[in-house]
Amino acid sequence: MDYKDYYKILGVEKNATTDQIKKAYRKLARQYHPDVNPNNPDAERRFKEVNEANEVLSDEDKRRKYDQLGADWQRYQQAGAGRGGAGAGGFDWSQYAQGGGFEGFGSGGSSDPFGSADFSDFFSSIFGGSGGRATGNPRPAAGQDYQAELELTLQDAYEGGPRTLTVNGKKLRITIQPGVEDGQTIRLRDQGAPGRNGGPSGSLYITIRLQPDARYTRTGNDLTMDVPVSIYKALLGGEQVVDTFSGPVKIKIQPETQNGTRLRLRGKGFPVYKQTGQFGDLYLRLTLTLPQNLTDQEKGLIQQLAHLRNEA
Repeated sequence: MDYKDYYKILGVEKNATTDQIKKAYRKLARQYHPDVNPNNPDAERRFKEVNEANEVLSDEDKRRKYDQLGADWQRYQQAGAGRGGAGAGGFDWSQYAQGGGFEGFGSGGSSDPFGSADFSDFFSSIFGGSGGRATGNPRPAAGQDYQAELELTLQDAYEGGPRTLTVNGKKLRITIQPGVEDGQTIRLRDQGAPGRNGGPSGSLYITIRLQPDARYTRTGNDLTMDVPVSIYKALLGGEQVVDTFSGPVKIKIQPETQNGTRLRLRGKGFPVYKQTGQFGDLYLRLTLTLPQNLTDQEKGLIQQLAHLRNEA
């Protein structure tokens, strides 16, 4: 019988805190859950290992017993001891092998991997049970987490506000904070599957997906937009009105402005997430537009200008 390194299975250190173990377990359970990996024997095996590791490391008494066994495991193997008493080398297995099961799981044939999962012989030899299944009174277990996506426009993300989405047939009304980013995940506690045996409900994780915007490019909390400027205004200077998320803004074009000139409007960018009243900046990239369908008179004037500039 091989020793199972539950810390390695969950990817945590031996001094990991309860919160770190819980976080690692939830991440791996979502990754290898049968609903996410249908007809995948390897994922099913990893899912069972993750649940078994969590059952031991999340329980203070079981973890203490497991840690003690880890230090003695090599000596036990060398002794060749079986369950129920001392063996070769004087190793006393009885302090670990306690038959009759442990309080933690229900029996029965449910296929629910969270309710009554199959456990390894290693697990059963330490904590009791038969046939790889622990017996005893069922313990509370958290419900499964749900995953959902919410698609927003950039304007939606700028303004925030209430949104409605349907998850597993249930309508939920949530409030989006201004400044959310593409790919950001929002957690709603107790909106996942119901818990079992009095355990807490799971969580709902909502991933934000922002649609591309034709006007703006977003970089963090800053925005960039192209502003077409006529060649006449670029040469002679003037004023121009620019539409922003917070309303129209009048900007001043300096005489002889070059194509690609960037202007910065402080505080006219994107709201900083959960920082009321704070905004990024808006960068304007001035792009010169050339006249089309010139008349003969207009062509003549341009030729005169070219002669004056010695560029004809």
